[in-house]
Amino acid sequence: MYSESGIKSRILSVDPGTKRTGFALSDPIGITAQGLETFESDGGSVLLEHIEGLIREYEVSTVVIGLPLSMSGREIEGTKRSRQLAEDIKERCEVQILLRDERMSSLEVERIMKQEGKIKRAADIDRLSAVLLLQNYLDESAG
Repeated sequence: MYSESGIKSRILSVDPGTKRTGFALSDPIGITAQGLETFESDGGSVLLEHIEGLIREYEVSTVVIGLPLSMSGREIEGTKRSRQLAEDIKERCEVQILLRDERMSSLEVERIMKQEGKIKRAADIDRLSAVLLLQNYLDESAG
């Protein structure tokens, strides 16, 4: 998909949580993921308005939302929250919505950050989880 400016539209990744939501954005040609920010809210309309703003600002065509599942693949509390967020975004924005298994993203980010001695804040984990989620999607889409 291409934006009105002729540049390939960007992909936004969302790692929703109960208190914080991490965001990442693809580069204009869809090869790499860059972390945006970690947005603190309890969800609801404030989070939706923030996501709408990101979609407009970056000319996003696709939103990849992390879908938390138990290690056995069963739905858990966060699964419903992610599915509801996907529905809410779909109602408000004309973008493609993809729900992606995020079982290992937070664990992988924590492992990497601890290994490098860089784990500082939970917000770092949320943002980097969104980056990992998006980069995995971009890599799978390219191959």
